[in-house]
Amino acid sequence: MAAIRPLGTVSAWQPPVKGIAEVFHARFTEHAYPAHVHDTWALMILDGGRVDFALDRERHGVGVSDHVALLPPGVVHDGRTVTEGGFRKRVLYLDTSVLPQRLTGAAVDAPLLDDPALRERVHGLHLALEERGDPFEAESRLVFVRERLHRWLTGREEAPGPPGEGLPGRLRELLDARVVEGITLEEASAELGGVHSTQLIRSFRTAYGLPPHAYLTGRRVAVARRLLLAGMRPAEAAVAAGFYDQAHLARHFGRHVGTSPGVFARSGRL
Repeated sequence: MAAIRPLGTVSAWQPPVKGIAEVFHARFTEHAYPAHVHDTWALMILDGGRVDFALDRERHGVGVSDHVALLPPGVVHDGRTVTEGGFRKRVLYLDTSVLPQRLTGAAVDAPLLDDPALRERVHGLHLALEERGDPFEAESRLVFVRERLHRWLTGREEAPGPPGEGLPGRLRELLDARVVEGITLEEASAELGGVHSTQLIRSFRTAYGLPPHAYLTGRRVAVARRLLLAGMRPAEAAVAAGFYDQAHLARHFGRHVGTSPGVFARSGRL
């Protein structure tokens, strides 16, 4: 029996981020999707090659550019390779808590969004999701992707929630109290009176010069430093400081401290 020739590579996972049903990264040398529907939104960027697809019987093409493709739930579409060498794509499958189904018509009318800022936000969200141990950063990035998509589909930004007095300081206190166990944006919003997520993040960045997820990561690195100097092993210190695992700690530790957790721990015993 003839061997089946592989036509590409795929990586897919379900992140612990509300609103994202699946992350899908693929490289196909040759592929044609049959006509089908999703029960989620499909947000796609291409990193190589070109894809031709039909959405509601209208054909479109997207390549490596500033374009972002957004396919709505419940609408028939297909897809196929059109360039020699295939294509590379990254897709986020978003549920209707991110974008309501009532916006389907606007997406059918214009599924290709020529928006460099949106593409950069989607790229940043994928990078955060690839770490798989920092859902707070991914949640924060998703907020601004959603805002940009909402603007395209409705012609206006999402309405912010009620203003809060001393909001950045209150959010900082909340983060300081939850360094290890962490917090979701939904929980933070509820704790602070229903303030909209975009307002939470923007006010914090304005006040302190960095987004909440970066502040929390820095606090966790500081906790890990103390634990490592006290003799705790890196794998144990990572979890005790709120990181997913030792590799997750090492990525951030190197950026913040300039060395690995293991080398840092040993330096105090030389």
